[in-house]
Amino acid sequence: MTEQTSFPGWASTDYANGQYQAAPVEQDAPPPEPQPPAAKKAPAKKAAKKGIGPSGLEKIKKRVPVGPRERPTVIVDNLHVTYKVFATGKAASGKNAEKKGLLARTPALRRAREVHAVRGISFTAYEGDSIGMVGTNGSGKSTLLQAVAGLVPPARGSVFSEENPTLLGVGAALMNELSGERNVILGGLALGMSLAEVRAKYDQIVEFSGLDPQFLDLPMRTYSQGMGARLRFAIASSVAHRVLMIDEALSVGDRLFQQRSEARIRQLREEAGTVFLVSHALPTITKTCNRVLWIDKGRLVMDGGVDEVISAYTQSETEGDEE
Repeated sequence: MTEQTSFPGWASTDYANGQYQAAPVEQDAPPPEPQPPAAKKAPAKKAAKKGIGPSGLEKIKKRVPVGPRERPTVIVDNLHVTYKVFATGKAASGKNAEKKGLLARTPALRRAREVHAVRGISFTAYEGDSIGMVGTNGSGKSTLLQAVAGLVPPARGSVFSEENPTLLGVGAALMNELSGERNVILGGLALGMSLAEVRAKYDQIVEFSGLDPQFLDLPMRTYSQGMGARLRFAIASSVAHRVLMIDEALSVGDRLFQQRSEARIRQLREEAGTVFLVSHALPTITKTCNRVLWIDKGRLVMDGGVDEVISAYTQSETEGDEE
């Protein structure tokens, strides 16, 4: 005999076949509560001024493409990067004035100086983004990339990344005394590939670099700057990256290599990756990027579309030259 228990609002049935079955009891429906009067809709003109539009968020969705901006890959929140350097001191006076070289500097004035390289930068990168970074030399672009890659610790702020970003290059893993062939294997292993995967992609990497096979037996110290950059980019782009950062690596290659690199960057974007490109070659950024960050004196001046930011940046440079 199975004991049955009744619960308010439910009717118990027999325990059969190892399952307990219950059905709701029909109850009288409570009287409907009075509804408050419907709020008046804002006129279309007032809603349009607020950027909402008469049809809710439809106007915003038209301005911001939904597809490539659905999933964030990198979030930088109020990032500050500082580092200390030592000054050489001021010119000596008095009894030290007759000394030469470093002795002519006042040792007591040789103190550490703090350089604020990145100042409160915040942005979000999404999958499918190819983000160009522009700015004058010393503006903090390379330091920002190093901080996002985890190579430089932030003084304040946070960096969140879906996966470990790859900063081109893998130059830290390559060795100038080894041959190009050995460095291809070493670089592939540093990117997480197995030895079998590196050997399977070896011919593809060499072909993309455009290097003559006879140079692969020579040590990398005999390579020109352009040849080394081409081999590094070929190795780094041989695997799919969620976040790939390129710092002035494409500016040293020839025209044919730059075209192949631009095509490869577009391919990485199509594979839902995120690419950061630092370059002073504005045409390269225009062809390969869909978004640009303008950095000046460690601050984010502008973040927007390619044409908009490039136009403002070039206009600022022109005004600076006129002054």
